[in-house]
Amino acid sequence: MIEKFKDWYINRHDYAKQWKERTGGKVFGTFCTYVPEEVLAAANILPARILGSHEPQDVTEPHIFGMFCPFCRDALAQGLKGRFNYLDGVVLAHSCIHFRQTFNSWRIHLPVEFSYYIPMPNTVQTPHARPYHRSEVEKFKTAVEEYMGRPITDKDLDRGIEILNRNRRLLRKVYECRKLDNPPLTGEEAMYMAVTSQFIDKEEHSNVLEAVLKELPQRKLPRDAGIRLMAVGSENDDAEFFKMVEAVGGTVVIDEQCAGSRYFWNESAPNGDRLAAIANRYLDRPPCPVKDYPTHSRFQHVLNLAKDYRAQGAIIMQEKFCDPHEGDNPRLKKFLEENGIPTLSLEFDSTNPLGPFRIRVEAFLETIRGEELF
Repeated sequence: MIEKFKDWYINRHDYAKQWKERTGGKVFGTFCTYVPEEVLAAANILPARILGSHEPQDVTEPHIFGMFCPFCRDALAQGLKGRFNYLDGVVLAHSCIHFRQTFNSWRIHLPVEFSYYIPMPNTVQTPHARPYHRSEVEKFKTAVEEYMGRPITDKDLDRGIEILNRNRRLLRKVYECRKLDNPPLTGEEAMYMAVTSQFIDKEEHSNVLEAVLKELPQRKLPRDAGIRLMAVGSENDDAEFFKMVEAVGGTVVIDEQCAGSRYFWNESAPNGDRLAAIANRYLDRPPCPVKDYPTHSRFQHVLNLAKDYRAQGAIIMQEKFCDPHEGDNPRLKKFLEENGIPTLSLEFDSTNPLGPFRIRVEAFLETIRGEELF
């Protein structure tokens, strides 16, 4: 069943088109993992995360600065090339200025039936953030209702919350299996599971996760786990990179990035006010650097994950020109190393030089092995 996630990952566009034909439903592209998907699930809309292709491209220069992050430019390129022509709408919850420009360019040059920008606050820890973001989620809900031509009831919201929470719980259970001395799945496989949950129908995805969880206790990988690694940083769903790392003597046992654990780590906690529960969930989730204000809480969360999963080293991955992570990473590197976690910093582009990266990863693993001998 694990191979199902890889198949979904490779054929994501075919899946969305077939889902539309099968259900007659709408598909909304989401530009960031801060989009409140519970509202979309409540309206029976399929959220489909807009991702890049890790291919060279030369079509975005007239629309977005060349010094914006390659992930944003790659995502826009996929739209300009027509690969997301099945989308009925696009939604962005405010994150970084690069994504904002990608979203605006998409709306201008790739018109869709529905587009919506959610001005989510960056200072998520302040008391003003909660009532403010609740009001913005309510406005988003109203806009979706107007587009769909029907109300989203409390019962619908309860269903949407439970669909998302179920999927998050199951992914957490899968990740728990990676704490074992010999994890029954690789980091590459776990990446496929986490990333596909961002564009596959959540109920279908959850059903396959449940089947996989039944298989994992008996599953044995035909390889030694080697050095236990943590992947931390900005958006990264480069399967070939994870495959390379795990071919040279390491296993990625945990990640802290928006394509992985940050997306699903916490649940919406029902409190009688459905919209507040949804809004608060996104304010309380493990933050990306854009949202980690005024107190920097992310570093301790990263360290806690590294300790819980017994990571022997961390690969800090930064998309080129990613300003938020570029500001965080030097301090994060220092913090982890001061707490006994060796680090390797790598700068990613839309296509990554696996040969040079392989040499650096091999040297990093040798350094860890050498340090552990003394």
